[in-house]
Amino acid sequence: MIINPVDIKPNHSYILMCNHFGFLDGFFAYYLTFKMIDKQQKLKGLYTMSVKKQMEKNWWLKYCGSFSVEPGRWSIKESLEYAAELMNTPGNILLFFPQAELESQHIRHIEFKDGINEIVNRIKGDCQLIWSSNLLEYFESTKPSTYFNVLDCGTNRNFNFDALKQNVNVHHMQSMKNLVRFTKEP
Repeated sequence: MIINPVDIKPNHSYILMCNHFGFLDGFFAYYLTFKMIDKQQKLKGLYTMSVKKQMEKNWWLKYCGSFSVEPGRWSIKESLEYAAELMNTPGNILLFFPQAELESQHIRHIEFKDGINEIVNRIKGDCQLIWSSNLLEYFESTKPSTYFNVLDCGTNRNFNFDALKQNVNVHHMQSMKNLVRFTKEP
């Protein structure tokens, strides 16, 4: 596993956003959290927002800091408020998949849902926003390597949703291009 890290701001909470391409994404996010973020700034609590039907199928997620969200339901406001409240405590981290659904790791554009915008605008403390384009590649091995291409997206104090979407998509496209070793793309 190869991590291209960023500097972690002290005395902040953290939202780690990643592309969502499979069930193991949560494990990848945990790995990145402990190998990069926790090494620079000790964490207090680790939380993950999970779709309610996944929580029902995988009951053990609640023991890993997961709490449910049910898009399209009135309770979504409670989940977003709870996530923002968690981010008011320095040292807490929220693992978040802004696509809100599984998509191929090879997509070239990350489509953000409004959840992250709703959460960040409710945070009262200092919170650093971090993106990781997680990509798997085999090359000449029988086991895949995971590449964590991390981007510092600023804090909730200078948050701009449109800029976040644009910066993440530029970064994600560049991350994909960096893995193309033998082919030149136009």
